[in-house]
Amino acid sequence: MDNSTKAFLDKFQADVQKLRQTAPDTLKGFGTLFSAVMKDGALTTKHKELIALGIAVAQRCTPCIILHVQKCLEAGNSPAEIIEAASVAVMMQGGPAYTHLPVVLDAIEALAQKA
Repeated sequence: MDNSTKAFLDKFQADVQKLRQTAPDTLKGFGTLFSAVMKDGALTTKHKELIALGIAVAQRCTPCIILHVQKCLEAGNSPAEIIEAASVAVMMQGGPAYTHLPVVLDAIEALAQKA
């Protein structure tokens, strides 16, 4: 895993632990929403994660991109599927999303070995 991706994930996990102490209701509420929405339904979790990644790219949210690439891989998506979903976001969002494709590539390279 590349150092910047690992550093981000390590810091994110540490921050989540702090938030469990300082804002437990917020974390619990978001966790409940996330679990309810992302479970298999008419769409599989695998497909929902691709949608979430596309939105993250369109919104240019680097932390969201890294976290959803990780979730995409854990859900069984291939690097090719992840890139294709990110490319749909670029088609819809244009240049600002295009400039975030390297974040997707870096996250895949850092996380695909681990998944």
